[in-house]
Amino acid sequence: MRLYPHNLEEKINFDKIKSLIKEECSSSLGADFVDKVTFSKDTRLLTKLLEQTEEFRQILISGESFPSTHFINIYPYLEKAKIEGTYLYEEEFHEVRLGLKTLAGCVFFLNKHHEEYPQLFQLLGMVSEDLSLVRDIEKVLDEKGKIKNNATLELNLIRTQLVFEGNRLRKVLDSIYRAAKAQGFTPEDASITIRGGRMVIPVLAEYKRRIKGFIHDESATGQTIYLEPAEVLDINNEIKDLEYMERREVQKILTKLTDTLRGYIPDLRKAFHFLGMIDFIRAKARFALKTEGCLPIIERTRTMEWMKARHPLLEMALVQQQKKIVPVNIHLDHNRRLLVISGPNAGGKSVTLKTVALIQYMFQCGLLVPMDPGSKCCVFDQFFIDIGDEQNIENDLSTYSSHLLNMKHFTLFANKKTIFFIDEFGTGTEPQFGGAIAEAILIALNKSGAYGIITTHYGNLKQLASKSHGLVNGAMRYDVDLLEPLYELEIGKPGSSFAFEIAGKIGIPKDIITHAKAQVGETRVKYDKLLLKVESEKNKYEQLLSETEKKEKLLETRLKEYNALKETMEKSQKKILNEAKLQAKALLDEANKKIESTIKSIKEHKAEKEITRSLRKDLDLHKSQLLPDKSLPEEPKEIRVVKGEIKPGDQVRVKDNGALAEVIGIKGQSVEIMIGELKSNVKLNRLEKISNASLKKEKKALSKRSSYDTTSKMLDFSPNLDIRGKRGEEVLPLLQNFVDEGYMLGMKDLKVIHGKGDGILRDLTRNLLRHMPVIAHFEDEHVERGGAGVTLIQLKE
Repeated sequence: MRLYPHNLEEKINFDKIKSLIKEECSSSLGADFVDKVTFSKDTRLLTKLLEQTEEFRQILISGESFPSTHFINIYPYLEKAKIEGTYLYEEEFHEVRLGLKTLAGCVFFLNKHHEEYPQLFQLLGMVSEDLSLVRDIEKVLDEKGKIKNNATLELNLIRTQLVFEGNRLRKVLDSIYRAAKAQGFTPEDASITIRGGRMVIPVLAEYKRRIKGFIHDESATGQTIYLEPAEVLDINNEIKDLEYMERREVQKILTKLTDTLRGYIPDLRKAFHFLGMIDFIRAKARFALKTEGCLPIIERTRTMEWMKARHPLLEMALVQQQKKIVPVNIHLDHNRRLLVISGPNAGGKSVTLKTVALIQYMFQCGLLVPMDPGSKCCVFDQFFIDIGDEQNIENDLSTYSSHLLNMKHFTLFANKKTIFFIDEFGTGTEPQFGGAIAEAILIALNKSGAYGIITTHYGNLKQLASKSHGLVNGAMRYDVDLLEPLYELEIGKPGSSFAFEIAGKIGIPKDIITHAKAQVGETRVKYDKLLLKVESEKNKYEQLLSETEKKEKLLETRLKEYNALKETMEKSQKKILNEAKLQAKALLDEANKKIESTIKSIKEHKAEKEITRSLRKDLDLHKSQLLPDKSLPEEPKEIRVVKGEIKPGDQVRVKDNGALAEVIGIKGQSVEIMIGELKSNVKLNRLEKISNASLKKEKKALSKRSSYDTTSKMLDFSPNLDIRGKRGEEVLPLLQNFVDEGYMLGMKDLKVIHGKGDGILRDLTRNLLRHMPVIAHFEDEHVERGGAGVTLIQLKE
């Protein structure tokens, strides 16, 4: 038996997976295929099924137009049409035509994209290219699925005559009705109507003998009768006769069309089988998108290397609770085939086992599986599982007996091509004997070469796994400080049940726990304490590693920003120098030309005094225009460094960046200084003492240079900064100036628009904001006003 037990799909919740895929189907065509999904050991078939689904997933992601409607199940119509002399109705032929048009759309798409989707293109082999049946149907039916007037000459003549007789009938009836109404024979607000398929007029009951004709019906109160006047009796009869003729002609047309369709039944079965497969494959692809399923690497050797595998049903449930699932990493190969998972109750052992079981089963049913791309999966011939309470009242079997029956099946039929899953191995009887039997069964299963996952609390099984080839321990990680499960599987070491620690946390008295420890034995308690210590140290090291990685990433980001800024400054410096040289050359050339022109003029006028004086005056004027602008601020003069011990109140300069400051206090080698309005602490060896006069001159020069017109700045300042399209090196100065000006102007809230894109500008912006001291808080804008494409900034007061 390849699968054990018979209700395996229910036990691993695969029946719920099927239901969810059915919901993604467009029709019963695809849903019928979902019911036929089965476990397969054929690697070639599974590869084909998985690649088909992956190709359709790519179609859905691309947004390309693929037919999505009218996947109609026409098999009942084909069964009906098989019988000679029967015919399909108009609406049934209309559905056949809609289905064939959907088929044509699928064929056209796959022919056009055959190189991109080769596995789906191969499915066209079951579809006949002859779609002349559509043309035959369209000759007879209009767009709404009704028989056309010109379907045959006879039908056209009948319907033309029907229109004529109908118009004649209405004219005669209108005339009779108007006359009856004028004489007061008809009720108010009444009109000509139809009874028994014949046109009649309403007449008050007391006047029914005043008009000759045939009474067809009366009102509920009996006050009104519906009368067919004698004058229109023959016309109504003619119309009835024409309607019978029309019905016979339509039946003849549909019978003939059904005879035509009958010859296409084999091709139609194949075509709509193809549509059913397409609907089914699309449903699997839609489900894969919802569960973030992927196509793993299919290994010929039996190797399971899963990265971040997730239970799809559990993940959906957690998403509704706004929680995140903890993924599972699995690595099994020929050296480590049987994984023995231990750990505390409610720590995730059973969930991990069911996750692996469900995903492996999904994979061998041709479904894309929720794990990281690059994960490796393999194919097994047999799939056994022992989960839950299997107590059978009818057969008088206890839970433990039922488990033993399962173990009997496992040990008899397990082989190298088997994967099995056993939850809470050995429980249900006295622990000493249950553990011994479980150990013996595990040894037998290991000898069979099978792969499997087992969950247990038995210490003897953990020890067996640690010293036996083919077995490997696994532990569900636990926060030993908070005594809370982490739901993470760690392969390579056993896990503690943390029974005493959990009992203590719950509040069990210490003397009871002490007595329990004595009963367990000192060796066993030491073993659990060792596991506890290992887990605690591992958690600490992982935390330190995480912090180190974060610091390294931050350092790498800062280095990139520094290099970008340095490169920008070097380019700017070269550009400024080049422009200055060009301007200097232009000025020099212009001055030389002026001098040469002046000399030439003096020579030509033979040094006449007035002319010479005028020319000299022009030359002095030109010279004054070339002098520097005195209105521009002067560069500060050199700061004078003085010797002596640095004390509070002294003026100092920071050596590495040249900032001028005043000493506020000294504590050891740390000095508190005031740079403008900003306080800071620096090492004493970074400072040098300067004269007070130097600082005063510098402050005076600074005050001249940095006169700040708050009013005009406030008018010009916008609280929104748009950096979309900017390069990384351009962002730092723009953002720094924007935040500084906003803070100086007393703004509380600012907004940076960087767009979403790949998130590069957003990450760069937020990295810079994190290190600006005036930033109190920043966050995403509201989703309706830009969401993650806009950062809202709140400044400190």
